[in-house]
Amino acid sequence: MGFGGISIWQLLIVLLIVVMLFGTKKLKGLGGDLGSAVKGFKKAISSEEEQKPLQSDSSKQEKEPEDTQRKS
Repeated sequence: MGFGGISIWQLLIVLLIVVMLFGTKKLKGLGGDLGSAVKGFKKAISSEEEQKPLQSDSSKQEKEPEDTQRKS
């Protein structure tokens, strides 16, 4: 038994049909495009996480002068 009742032989047959339909060059290009998209997504997520602390620090600095003005 394989994944969800699908045996390894059935998966191999499906893989063989996909390779026959699309060819190895198209599948290789598709894999490369998918890989670069995942890398770009990870890079965007990591840069977004780096910017969040900077934005919260700047908003705190903007609020501090307002608080000191109210006390005066």
